[in-house]
Amino acid sequence: MAELKLPVYGEKLTNPNNALDTFYHTIGNFNLTNQYGETIDKKTVDGKIYVADFFFATCQSICPRMSSNLAEVQKNFLNDPEVLILSHTVNPMHDTVEVLNEYAKGYGAVKGKWHFLTGNKQYIYDLAKNGYLVNALQDDGTPEGFLHSEIFVLVDKKSRIRGTYDGTDSISVDKLIKDIRLLETEK
Repeated sequence: MAELKLPVYGEKLTNPNNALDTFYHTIGNFNLTNQYGETIDKKTVDGKIYVADFFFATCQSICPRMSSNLAEVQKNFLNDPEVLILSHTVNPMHDTVEVLNEYAKGYGAVKGKWHFLTGNKQYIYDLAKNGYLVNALQDDGTPEGFLHSEIFVLVDKKSRIRGTYDGTDSISVDKLIKDIRLLETEK
């Protein structure tokens, strides 16, 4: 019986010297600050499965629902050190370490499990677009001034995107939880 595997998202490149070698899109190096003022970077997630999303603390539309759904993901993997959550702010001018810490407390984020990240605005927007392949940008035409994806991105232990899920939809989040468990069984 064939092993059930999730697809790998993003561009795939073949080694011109060996057609059997395929290189997949991976999340590159990054360096951001979490709600405790700690540096979170590629080393933090190396060898781990994680869920990434983009939000902002003053959002009154989709962000509260997304954060509540991520709290459910956290609950399912609370005692599993192999699974992390990275929530990136799209409004780092407002979402300081202190603001993120208060926001994180409101959703019961556990230290070391769920990181709320801030840093340079353009750096975060570029990471969203080029790394996670989702939208995150300032948009003065929107009621709240920011445009970001409602997508949760599932990243495997090799930093490859393995799934995308509607973070506002509980059925999609249930599938995310099942897919994390499936990823944990991959060799």
